[in-house]
Amino acid sequence: MSAAAARDPRSGFLGRGPYFWVGLFVASSLALGLLTWTGAVEGLETVLVLALVPLALLAAVLRAAQLSARAKAEAGSRGLAQARYVKRTALFTSLYLVAVASLSFFDKGAFFGEDAGPLALRVLLAVLPGLAIIGVFWAIGRLMIEEEDEFLRMLTVRQSLVATAVALSAASVWGFLESADLVVHLDSYWVAVAWFVGLFVGAAVNRVQHGTWGSV
Repeated sequence: MSAAAARDPRSGFLGRGPYFWVGLFVASSLALGLLTWTGAVEGLETVLVLALVPLALLAAVLRAAQLSARAKAEAGSRGLAQARYVKRTALFTSLYLVAVASLSFFDKGAFFGEDAGPLALRVLLAVLPGLAIIGVFWAIGRLMIEEEDEFLRMLTVRQSLVATAVALSAASVWGFLESADLVVHLDSYWVAVAWFVGLFVGAAVNRVQHGTWGSV
């Protein structure tokens, strides 16, 4: 990459690439989770206000990824698949955030007061976050199909396989610990969370073995 391309603001957000913002997003999310878990932060309103920080950083991640993919697309056709992937991921991530926020307010009774609300609406609100996560999985699958660069496609497949290994390994170990009453019960959607964490592990593996992080 030339010096001019490295200075191109379209290759990142505020002079930083997507992985910088991903690191800040993960750190802030873990910090918020730790504060909530230890009881240092209490009350849904406080948690939602503090959650604006990781949400803002997530927006920065998506913006940096979009600008980076656009710069690659304008430089050649190899970035078109990544650009479409970023748009799809941004769409489903936005749907997920809206769905989770709606579900949180619903649980608090902001929509229906003390009433539990209609069953159909409760099911819809509960299913929407899962559908959004499925949309992200679909976006990654489409990236594998649409990516014309065989090396980048291989990196994406490797990254996804590592993520799958991390998620299934974590679920297996935790499940047996839980069956022995050694750890608390976790909802099954944490498997998807572990899978996304595994994507970062897979990106690190790609970086070590092939010198590049990959496309996801």
